[in-house]
Amino acid sequence: MSECFAVWAPTAQQVRVRVGEADHPMREAHGGWWEAEVDCPPDARYGYLLDDGPKPLPDPRSPRQPDGVHALSQRFAVDPASWTDQSWTGRQLAGAVLYELHIGTFTPEGTFAAASAKLDHLVSLGVTFVEVMPVNAFNGEWGWGYDGVDWYAVHEAYGGPGEFAKFVDACHGKGLAVCLDVVYNHLGPSGNYLNQFGPYLNPNATIWGPRVNLDGADSDEVRRYVVDNALRWFEEFHVDALRLDAVHALADATAIPILAELASAAEALSAKAGRPLSLIAESDLNDPRTTTPQAAGGDGLAAQWADDVHHAIHTAVSGERQGYYGDFGSFACLATTLESVFFHAGTYSSFRRRRHGKPLDRRTAQASSFVVYTCNHDQVGNRAVGDRPSAYLSPGQLAVKAALVLLSPFTPMLFMGEEWGASTPFQFFSSHPEPEIARATSEGRRSEFAEHGWPASEVPDPQDPATFQRSKLDWSEPSREPHERLLRCYRDLIALRAAHGEFANPRLTDVRTEHDEKAGWFLLRRGRFTVAANLAAQEAPVPVSGEVVLAWDEPLPDGERSILPAHSFAVFQEG
Repeated sequence: MSECFAVWAPTAQQVRVRVGEADHPMREAHGGWWEAEVDCPPDARYGYLLDDGPKPLPDPRSPRQPDGVHALSQRFAVDPASWTDQSWTGRQLAGAVLYELHIGTFTPEGTFAAASAKLDHLVSLGVTFVEVMPVNAFNGEWGWGYDGVDWYAVHEAYGGPGEFAKFVDACHGKGLAVCLDVVYNHLGPSGNYLNQFGPYLNPNATIWGPRVNLDGADSDEVRRYVVDNALRWFEEFHVDALRLDAVHALADATAIPILAELASAAEALSAKAGRPLSLIAESDLNDPRTTTPQAAGGDGLAAQWADDVHHAIHTAVSGERQGYYGDFGSFACLATTLESVFFHAGTYSSFRRRRHGKPLDRRTAQASSFVVYTCNHDQVGNRAVGDRPSAYLSPGQLAVKAALVLLSPFTPMLFMGEEWGASTPFQFFSSHPEPEIARATSEGRRSEFAEHGWPASEVPDPQDPATFQRSKLDWSEPSREPHERLLRCYRDLIALRAAHGEFANPRLTDVRTEHDEKAGWFLLRRGRFTVAANLAAQEAPVPVSGEVVLAWDEPLPDGERSILPAHSFAVFQEG
């Protein structure tokens, strides 16, 4: 069978493609592309030899790296006949509940197949989107996935591309949409051969690795590389949404930002496919432009993560004030974020030591365009010991955080295991095989936290296999107390959100809050419903009454007031 091979290598004088044991010359095409047709099986291994280079390099668009990121690529395409989701029409992000998971630690086996076997748990929980942390190919057996170097390939330890397609198909069969976490701001330290092919990289690095060349010379093809990658996940793998990692680290000074280009391409493909295709940005810019429609001058993404809401809820409940939590913690801050999303909105940030953010227009902004959470992989894994809130908060405090997130006007997201207060940590782990990279990763992690007073012996070694193993969920916990009670609470909160339109109302101008920080209570009013939370360690009278439709601990009626037990919430419905 004749297969077409093509690669962009604009600075090369000659390019050959090695297929099996034979090298084949490629002809120069337009725009720095090289092409060749070779008779080979559809799963042939191949690589490119640039000029006089003796070693064949993996394809920058490699669909599979079965032998690792330094080895030959392999031809692969998802068999269209393998799909059973023909009736799947997709899901809008508005009204969704997301569930973030890491394939390697979600189950003991750490594979797509094992994750598929747990989908009934997610269905019974009530979530509608499964958000999968990066699955692109990286060097080593395990890691968070943000050190990927072969963006088009799927990490083999999880099962490879064929198993990922089966996982998406299984999700759709259960009524679950799939959001994939992708990284376009940098590449990992091992197996990155892109710059040998062309000017893929910007000489200015991020804190994680080399930046991608999005606005320099010859960047048009690099941008095409990014956009084509996004469309491939949507089209070939039937993914429903992409979470774009750290878009604030994208260096792009062009008139049409790469985010807007991605949004336009996704919109066009969505019209063709007949199902919603959403882009969600992780951004710490507090910039309304990210989710403002392009017709109004924005980038046009469907949503962005809202860290300020997390910080406000977490600090109010936990009392933590270290690092970037320093400006948060007051009930007034909590009210601001629940009503206006951004706490830093053109105001001074003591952590950054400058003004930060920009106010959004509460009259036009859709609350569903902001993803909020009690925790996520960053807010757990980037703590010194990767301890979850369940390690230092009571079940009642966890329930209060859940109620404020799940009954907020925003799009809520859970992090795997939080629904039962998982006792297992989620630590930062890696498996770099190169001794120098492994040593730098371990020493860098410990020195980072040593600056904040943590003894090196207490910071888990990312390279220790035990760090990875400790981070796997314990699936015996959901059926045991106190985990079982918290899981029931999460299910009830999600069901309540789904049953009543007030909780899905995206109008920020309809959100009202009241609070008494000294007494410890906070009210979130959503139409006929009031979410009353007692954040204090003792009972508190709250100025609300009515039918209690859901509660962590039952409040006591007291005339027009109710007495709320310590560290608890109750949802009241007006007559």
